[in-house]
Amino acid sequence: MATTGKEYDSMTKKASPPSKKAKDLFCAFAIGGFICTLGQVFTWLYTRAGFSEDGVKAATPVTLIALTAVLTGIGVFDKIAKVAGAGTVVPITGFANSIVSPAMEFQAEGRVLGTGAKLFSIAGPVIAYGTFAAVLYGLIAYIFKLY
Repeated sequence: MATTGKEYDSMTKKASPPSKKAKDLFCAFAIGGFICTLGQVFTWLYTRAGFSEDGVKAATPVTLIALTAVLTGIGVFDKIAKVAGAGTVVPITGFANSIVSPAMEFQAEGRVLGTGAKLFSIAGPVIAYGTFAAVLYGLIAYIFKLY
């Protein structure tokens, strides 16, 4: 039985409960703000521990990424993301979760073809684009002697 576009829209509206926008906005803001505040706490801790400025700039995102990867691995981050919505996607933690989740999902296919291949299904294009953009920027800076 084929359904028309209007019938499909009607069925979708019946099956999908309306979202509570005010609650969703608050949760995204609160949890996203908490993640950013946690980043500031790590920055403060690493500064107080005597890290150099470059060390602090490297250690803070690495800590957030590692923490997110662990929380994703034990199934906690997905529960947080269900409540927070975009609040977990925007900070660097969303990127870490998007890398670890597919890797975990396909681990039954083996370490190389499952976990390894899926780990870079998201990260690969980002790394490739970042490398290409850096090379292009470097060439432009070199040609126009910006340094």
